Amino acid sequence: MSGEHSLDPAGTAAVKPSALDAIVQNAVAQGVLPAHATAADARKATGPARPWPVVLLTALGAWLAALPLLALFALLFGEWIVDGAGAYFIGAAVLAGSTAALRKADLPIFLEQLAFPALLTGALLLGFALGRDMGAQPAAAVMLVVALAVAVLVPLPWLRTLLGAGAAVLFAVAIWPGSHGRWALSPLLPWGMVHGVLAVWVGLLLWQRQALGRGDMGNRVAVLLEPLTCGWLLALIWGLCGLSGQTFLVGGALGAGIGGELLREAGQEVGLRTHALQRTVQAASVLLALGAAALAQRAWPALRQPRAAVVALVLALLCWFSPLLGCALLTLVVTCTTRRWGQATAAALASAWIMGGFYYQLAWPLATKAMVLVGCGALLGVLAWSALRTPRSGVPATVAARHWDHRLGPWLLGLSALATVAVANIAIADKEHTIANGQKVYVPLAPMDPRSLMQGDYMRLDFTLPPPNETIDLRNAGVEGLLGSRPYAVGRLDARGVVAWERMEKYDTPLSPGEFRIQLTPKDGDWTLVTDAWYFAEGDASLWEKARFGEFRVQPDGKALLVGMADDQLVPIGR
Repeated sequence: MSGEHSLDPAGTAAVKPSALDAIVQNAVAQGVLPAHATAADARKATGPARPWPVVLLTALGAWLAALPLLALFALLFGEWIVDGAGAYFIGAAVLAGSTAALRKADLPIFLEQLAFPALLTGALLLGFALGRDMGAQPAAAVMLVVALAVAVLVPLPWLRTLLGAGAAVLFAVAIWPGSHGRWALSPLLPWGMVHGVLAVWVGLLLWQRQALGRGDMGNRVAVLLEPLTCGWLLALIWGLCGLSGQTFLVGGALGAGIGGELLREAGQEVGLRTHALQRTVQAASVLLALGAAALAQRAWPALRQPRAAVVALVLALLCWFSPLLGCALLTLVVTCTTRRWGQATAAALASAWIMGGFYYQLAWPLATKAMVLVGCGALLGVLAWSALRTPRSGVPATVAARHWDHRLGPWLLGLSALATVAVANIAIADKEHTIANGQKVYVPLAPMDPRSLMQGDYMRLDFTLPPPNETIDLRNAGVEGLLGSRPYAVGRLDARGVVAWERMEKYDTPLSPGEFRIQLTPKDGDWTLVTDAWYFAEGDASLWEKARFGEFRVQPDGKALLVGMADDQLVPIGR
């Protein structure tokens, strides 16, 4: 879609009058609006401006008013909803009523915000009933049609954006083959699902471009598709970041709170490392990146130069190592060339996130990852420096040099590099301090699974732990970990340095002389010590089969690191 045809999903209420006049005149000239349209008509159509603090507070009040009503409804009709046809009747009725209310142009803001939780409740009830009786995929397909129908009926840009995001998720579920299909366990499946969502997004944009300016009906379709595609893209970006795992240092920087745990749980990177599939997705990612470069050069003639081509090749190389990066780069270029700057910012952040996630890819040795990142970064830095030093057309070299000398660009780049190095070294220094000064503790373990085709060679570790007391619910490990309230395993060391566990505590209580504590980590709905896996070089499985103990370094506050493995005589392995 060309830049002059892009639409703002948030409406035009915040546009300055002079800018709005120019937009309306341009739209009339291109046939998007009728010849008699004026800026006053546009302001009247958008309604009065609503400051976001007012909207936020009103929405909060509406949700607080809706929650008790929903709870009362659940108490009265809970059994009928869960086991009978009540979910169909109530869900459809609530969904239809809230949709009718949201269609009213003069609806007060409180009622509008009150209708939204009702709409969400009706959709959830209907989706629950369909999923219960039909299965996940057919239910998702039906709810996708429902979401699109509501988007057509309710002319609220913000709601259409949310419905677009929900429609993207429903589409992904609908094309999922299920847990028993041929491709259910294929590592290609999640990659194919997000790229299927990408294909639909591109198709919607092309449809919008063709519809815009082709009569009243075409313009209505274009207006409808703008917020829908915005929400669809945001869901796609969320999926890309989630599948790529946690990015460089972010999970560690957020620590043990909810943010860090969400990132560590999302960090179960999608494996695409079976040989045939790996080459397929790598090649597809590279082709998407090259296609994005061609699209950018077509839209911006200034990029038709050797330096830009080298940048495109560097990004294509990174796409070879990160199969999800090509998709993110294509969304970035499409949103930039169509001047959707807010969406472009989200796509740029997603691209940076995925590139940072390359640090955690276990399929590549650390030395290889370091050489790739340093080489690409150095080459891009040289290209940027060369571009800034090259005099612009029609500007004398002396003037360009003085302009360069007074720019803040080099200082900002230097400060950014310094901040990156500082963050990395602070994290490294903290780990080194734990290794150097932490108490050495050996914990008995039982390796469970020596290999994984998707994540390289590793051992699944099952450390011994003390029995939990009545205040600790092992079934809610994931919830407790997300809230940051981790329990501690408390024990003593015998003469050899092997732990003898005594109890498990939920809070940081005082210790008796000779005792120490280790903070537990939530993993797959259970608790473990630091990690449940130990990775090693391919082909060394026989060496690590002798492991009987995990060697930890423990700080006084309970933070610990797994630093190695030892055999039954406590002899270190691999060192």
